[in-house]
Amino acid sequence: MSQALSFAHARAWNLATTLMVCVIVFHAGAGDYGVMPAADYDGDQSAIVHEFDPFQR
Repeated sequence: MSQALSFAHARAWNLATTLMVCVIVFHAGAGDYGVMPAADYDGDQSAIVHEFDPFQR
């Protein structure tokens, strides 16, 4: 796992548990990753790397 991906995972988990919303990690190209609320994502579904759901146990 690259450093950028591990950082994105850490930030996504923090955002999901703080705001209590579903958050996704997506591949933005050239080794870059993005994090945003799942409700706001309208990009390519195949670019999604992981989804954090704070309500799932």
